[in-house]
Amino acid sequence: MLEFARLTGLEPAGAMPKRYLWTDAFAVCNYLELFRKTKDDSFRDLALRLADQVHLVLGRHRNDDPRTGWISGLGEGEGERHPTIGGLRIGKRLPERRRDEPASGQLEWDQDGQYYHYLTKWMHALNRLSRFTGNPAYTKWAIELAKTAHARFTWIPRAGGGKGMYWKMSIDLTYPLVPSMGQHDPLDGLVTYCELQLAAARDTEQTPGPDLSSEIAEMAEICRGMNLASDDPLGTGGLLFDALRIAQIMVRGGPGFMAGLGLDGHSGLRATLRSVVDSGLLGLVAFADSGSLRLPAKYRLAFRELGLSVGLSGVDGLVQIIDENPTLFRRDSSLQVQAEALRSLIPLGEAITEFWMDGRNQEAGSWTEHREINMVMLATSLAPEGFLGI
Repeated sequence: MLEFARLTGLEPAGAMPKRYLWTDAFAVCNYLELFRKTKDDSFRDLALRLADQVHLVLGRHRNDDPRTGWISGLGEGEGERHPTIGGLRIGKRLPERRRDEPASGQLEWDQDGQYYHYLTKWMHALNRLSRFTGNPAYTKWAIELAKTAHARFTWIPRAGGGKGMYWKMSIDLTYPLVPSMGQHDPLDGLVTYCELQLAAARDTEQTPGPDLSSEIAEMAEICRGMNLASDDPLGTGGLLFDALRIAQIMVRGGPGFMAGLGLDGHSGLRATLRSVVDSGLLGLVAFADSGSLRLPAKYRLAFRELGLSVGLSGVDGLVQIIDENPTLFRRDSSLQVQAEALRSLIPLGEAITEFWMDGRNQEAGSWTEHREINMVMLATSLAPEGFLGI
C-alpha cells in the first residue's frame, strides 16, 4: 500500500495524481485497516488524504476537457462542501465518448464516464471513513452521492412497468454510455443504501437525517426476481460481500429498522440474503469447475480473482452471524446449510491469494498491465477486515 501511494502520486503528493475510483475505494479501506492494526497515524492520514484527492480529481472535469471545475456544476466553495453531489468520474485514460459519437465496444473500456458499481464502492469507503473517524460528514457525502447516482442511473421503460438501470453514464450524468444493466448493480445499490440509511440513523439519533427510503424501495423492486448467479469470480466475490453486509445490517438494524424500510416481509432482506447465498454458491462451484485456476498467470486477471478471495474472507463472519442470531434468521436450515457449504470453499480464496503473492506470477503481463488495481486488491485479500467491516 505504501508502494501504491508512491506510484499514484498520493505520497509524496504528485502534481498529476493517478486516481481510479474502484481501486481508490479499496485503498481507503486498506489504509484504515493498516491504521487499526498498527495504530500508526500515518495510515489514517493516507486514507483521509486519498479521499480528498479522489474528490479533487474525480469530482472535477478532466484536464483535457474544455469544461472546468466541479462536474456537479457548483462553484468552487459549494463544490468543496458537496464534492460527491455530481457523482465521480471513473478515472479512465481516454476522454468519454461524446453523445454524437458511435459506440465502440472495445474502446468504451478505456473511455471515461461514471460507473454505478464504482460509485457504490466509494459510498461504502466513505461510510467506513465515518466509522473510523467519527466524522459524519463522510456518510453525508456518501448519501448525497447515492441520491444523485440513483436519480441519474435509473430509468423507466417506455412500455411501462418497473425501473431499470444504466451501466455507464457520461461524466455529467446527462446521457448513457452503456444502456444495459449490470447484473449485480441493483443488489449492490440496495445493500449500500441500507448500509448508509442505518449509518445516518445512528449519526442523527436526536434529529431526522438524510433519508434513502424511497431509493431503497425502488431498488428492492428492481432486484425482485433477478438472476444473480455468475461464474465471474469478481461478481461472485461481490455477492459474498453483499451477503455479509445484509446479515450485518439485519443484526445491527434489527426488525424495527427493516420494518421501517418495508424490508421485513417475504420479499425483504431475509429472502434476499437466501437468494444471494444460493447464487454465490452456484457461482463459486461454476468457477471452481471451469479450470481457470489451473491456467498460467498470463491467462488470468488477478484483480478479478482477488475480488473472489476478498468475498470468501467474509464467509466465516457470515456463518457466525447466522449461528449467533437464530431468532432473527428463524433457524433457516437451508440458509445455514448453504452458508456452511460456502465455508467449505474458503481454501479456494486462500489459494488465489497465495498464487498472486508469488513474485514470478507478478511478472506476467496480466499483472503488470493492471499493476495498481492488482496491488490494492491483493492487499485487501491479505487484510480484508477494513473493507468487509468485520
